[in-house]
Amino acid sequence: MINVWIYREASGRLAGTDLTGYKVEALDGSIGKVDKHSDDVGSSYLVVDTGPWIFGKHVLLPAGTVTRIDTDEGRIHVGLTKDQIKAAPEFDEEKHLGDADYHRVLGGYYGGMSHRA
Repeated sequence: MINVWIYREASGRLAGTDLTGYKVEALDGSIGKVDKHSDDVGSSYLVVDTGPWIFGKHVLLPAGTVTRIDTDEGRIHVGLTKDQIKAAPEFDEEKHLGDADYHRVLGGYYGGMSHRA
């Protein structure tokens, strides 16, 4: 089973690169910019500010959803559609840091997506 909380080897992720401000692209268009991110071993993620797309909300994307990082263009591509991201469990500012149940729910949702095929 693939761990959705780690970056794929083929993503082009270079440890230590600050991804804050990178534009995030779903399979069918832009979803926003990286507000913050974590490279913690086994629980890496992006928090994306969706701006007007989802009424100024944030979404948490496990690192395993990232298919490619283009450092030259400052873009991160994820293997999800906008609808898949919009339907994800709501981002919880308080629980995203260290809440095992929250990570299990998000991991279960994103782990079942076709982007991992």
